[in-house]
Amino acid sequence: MNPFRAFRIHEIDGRIVARFDTLTLDDLGPGEVVVRVQYSDINYKDALAATGAGRILRKYPLVGGIDLAGVVEGSSDPRYTAGQPVLVTGCGLSESHDGGYAEYARLKGDWVIPLPPGMSTMDVMKLGTAGFTAALAIHRMEHNGQTPAKGPVVVTGATGGVGSIAINMLAGRGYEVVAVSGKPGADDYLRELGASRILRRQEIDLGSRPMERILWAGAIDNVGGELLTWLTRTVDLWGNIASIGLAGSPDLHTTVMPFILRGVNLLGINSSATLRDTRLVVWERIGTDLRPSKLDRICTRVVAFDELPAQFDDYLKGRVTGRTVVKIA
Repeated sequence: MNPFRAFRIHEIDGRIVARFDTLTLDDLGPGEVVVRVQYSDINYKDALAATGAGRILRKYPLVGGIDLAGVVEGSSDPRYTAGQPVLVTGCGLSESHDGGYAEYARLKGDWVIPLPPGMSTMDVMKLGTAGFTAALAIHRMEHNGQTPAKGPVVVTGATGGVGSIAINMLAGRGYEVVAVSGKPGADDYLRELGASRILRRQEIDLGSRPMERILWAGAIDNVGGELLTWLTRTVDLWGNIASIGLAGSPDLHTTVMPFILRGVNLLGINSSATLRDTRLVVWERIGTDLRPSKLDRICTRVVAFDELPAQFDDYLKGRVTGRTVVKIA
């Protein structure tokens, strides 16, 4: 195979340096499946890794990009055949294994997921880890008894990738969805996705008692910190809170009272380390009952591979709404 381009992250003299390199397959981590990458995407985690704003990588150098989609070039794993469209999200890509910001990727067979029927490689990267995480949160909440009949579900960090997709998926399932956002210019966008009501993050009375007046049947939280504490105080009996992100803070200062007096369930959502059997089920749901109806509204940006390095600053400064796909091929 000829040499190919990759956006690789190095540590040089204690500094993080991300750049385009020319590689061969021998430069990549081990795996049974070689994929010709067509699309990747940009997540907040990708911006942290590429800029050094967060220590994401466990070894250097590594190809960046926690997601990819493309076609199988070759495989020693009999589950995959040449030309088959596939995807990979998480699974240690751009943490401990070379990721999706390259024209080719070499991957372990257990990480590779066949595309859901009726979805293209671009479709699944419009979703990527963000879409998978949103779907996984809803899947786990419903497995734990969440239903639309129980009442409204609130989504924090609503304009981000996970928040946007979660709102649209929940609305499609028949839930009343309330969006929490600090971006006043995003109201029309959030309503178009399915939010019935929008709360300004800055205007919320977070309260101080261990339990406050019940407001929600469930919640999906991308923020952490004080907002997550507020959710534990305001979710109804047997409600579920899916904890996904820490855009605001990694801290959580609460008491056991919501959990033992209201039976509130705090569900940690780790999309990267999800077991394969669950991945297959969730991606099947993404192609069916959790399929977003407004995916083209959520992802309006497709950037060329060469444009990738210029995108990260907007993610770090919170200037991005929705999703961005990177065209690799």
